[in-house]
Amino acid sequence: MVFVAKTALPRCESNEKHIFVQHELDGTNDMKYAQNVTELLSSKQLSEMTGLEFIQGIRDGKYSAPPIAETLNYKLIDAEIGKVTFSGKPSFRAMNPIGTIHGGWFGTLLDSCMACAVQTHLEKGFAYTTLEYKINIIRPLYENSETILAIGETSHVGRKTGIATGQMIGEKSGKVYATGSTTCLIFPIS
Repeated sequence: MVFVAKTALPRCESNEKHIFVQHELDGTNDMKYAQNVTELLSSKQLSEMTGLEFIQGIRDGKYSAPPIAETLNYKLIDAEIGKVTFSGKPSFRAMNPIGTIHGGWFGTLLDSCMACAVQTHLEKGFAYTTLEYKINIIRPLYENSETILAIGETSHVGRKTGIATGQMIGEKSGKVYATGSTTCLIFPIS
């Protein structure tokens, strides 16, 4: 395992720094999503690759993305050691009764980017689960809001735990919509 010095998340000042994806609004989201459990990798298959190989395999379409990503309209767009970025578009399906996007949508995207950032450090034969996470929603999102980038970065990954932080920022505006932090439990795949 690796220790990574804690660094602040960069603010997105320009959309030129990222690769962006189109979503369901214009019909060009080409992510391959699992439609049943047989399309997900087995524990044995997962144990034979590093966490980074697995995450990059989803990004590159080699492996199916989890069905929750299709349900909530988000996609993995970048992955490197210690940093993972998802792109998501708020939609009617994620609205609460008062007309804003439900806090669970924020939580799911932040949990995904932060925990997957931890996973990029994992050696063959290891997995993780989220032990706890906290989010702060800074401003609301609506059905017609801009595409959001969820960026997770690790601050520490050890033998038993990994810690990461995350931000949700507007793809075009660079506005911060939410922040979060997580602790993940690391364990051998049995």
